[in-house]
Amino acid sequence: MKRLAALILSSFLCLSLMAQKGWYRDKTDPMPVINPDKTVTFRYYAPNADTVEVNGDFLSKAERPALMKNNGNGLWEYTTSKPVKPEIYTYSYIVDNQKVLDPLNMFVWRNISDLYNIFIIPGEKTDNYQIKDVPHGTVSAVWYSSPSLNMNRRMMVYTPAGYENSRKKYPVLYLLHGMGGDETAWLDFGRAAQILDNLIAKGDIKPMIVVMPNGNPSQEAAPLENSNGYNLPLFYLPKTMDGEFEASFTDITSFVEKNYRTIKKKSARAIAGLSMGGFHSLYISAYYPKMFGYVGLFSPAVSAQEESKDIPIYRDIDLEWKAQMEKSPPLYWIGIGNKDPLYQEVAALRKKFDLCAYPYTYYESEGGHVWTCWRIYLEEFTKLLFK
Repeated sequence: MKRLAALILSSFLCLSLMAQKGWYRDKTDPMPVINPDKTVTFRYYAPNADTVEVNGDFLSKAERPALMKNNGNGLWEYTTSKPVKPEIYTYSYIVDNQKVLDPLNMFVWRNISDLYNIFIIPGEKTDNYQIKDVPHGTVSAVWYSSPSLNMNRRMMVYTPAGYENSRKKYPVLYLLHGMGGDETAWLDFGRAAQILDNLIAKGDIKPMIVVMPNGNPSQEAAPLENSNGYNLPLFYLPKTMDGEFEASFTDITSFVEKNYRTIKKKSARAIAGLSMGGFHSLYISAYYPKMFGYVGLFSPAVSAQEESKDIPIYRDIDLEWKAQMEKSPPLYWIGIGNKDPLYQEVAALRKKFDLCAYPYTYYESEGGHVWTCWRIYLEEFTKLLFK
């Protein structure tokens, strides 16, 4: 009898929950609603809540979080006061001071140890972020041995459409993530596969292999994809920017060139990264001046941490830059947002390069230290590669 009573109670609760959820779905569109004038409407059903707010990067800092209005039936609503520009945005709700996700939006991104819903405002800027009816490349999760770090590690590898059915050799871009990220960051937040597919299909960039390694030398792979199990993802991990990742980078390049059809020339290798990945790209390309013809620094950190400045890979950077620039890399590209907290650090790097007459290409955008900028930089940088 107890089992039967429990089963009846469980069924009743499920039906009640479904009824509530169905009521909500019947009276609203899937969330959020992008209106014809490009304003965006958010709705959240919370009949017992005292306050509900929506927070996200579609709002200015002064507007965050935005208070939602109860329509009297427990349905809280908020519509932006002006059209939202085309871009990918993240958001979440705050219900009585507790952050929650939107239950009517299945599209969720993990940013280190936090989760956010996302939505896309269509337009010219986001055109290349969409999946289109074009030939698609393949993304593989690849494990490789890293003797330098004494572990097996995972990286994501994009091969362009047609790679599997040809014998053609391809140039390679090594694309690095920022602090707190991992090998999935450029695919999830950066929309790298979609951008590459669309730009290749348009003929804007050359077909290339893109290697996205994990830049955390203490980590085998992304959270829940490694042997550490349910460890909480952290922003600052052991061995972050201490020189080990840079010094071990040949483990990655050796594996790629052994297992993929690559053009084994400096003129067919590029390295780029954002923030910490820009820092890595700066020092790796200088430490191995014969390896990379193309270098991209996206909002890069420049200065080594105080405790790491005596490590040879950082200590001798001025000599390494000199040796690198004497070999005339075809492209040394620097991109930064005009509101980026690293703007002055990058300005100091540019001043040093100018004094030494080192050639570089500079790209300044609107915005700060955000993926809104880095997706643009990926497009702009790849259009200049392997000419």
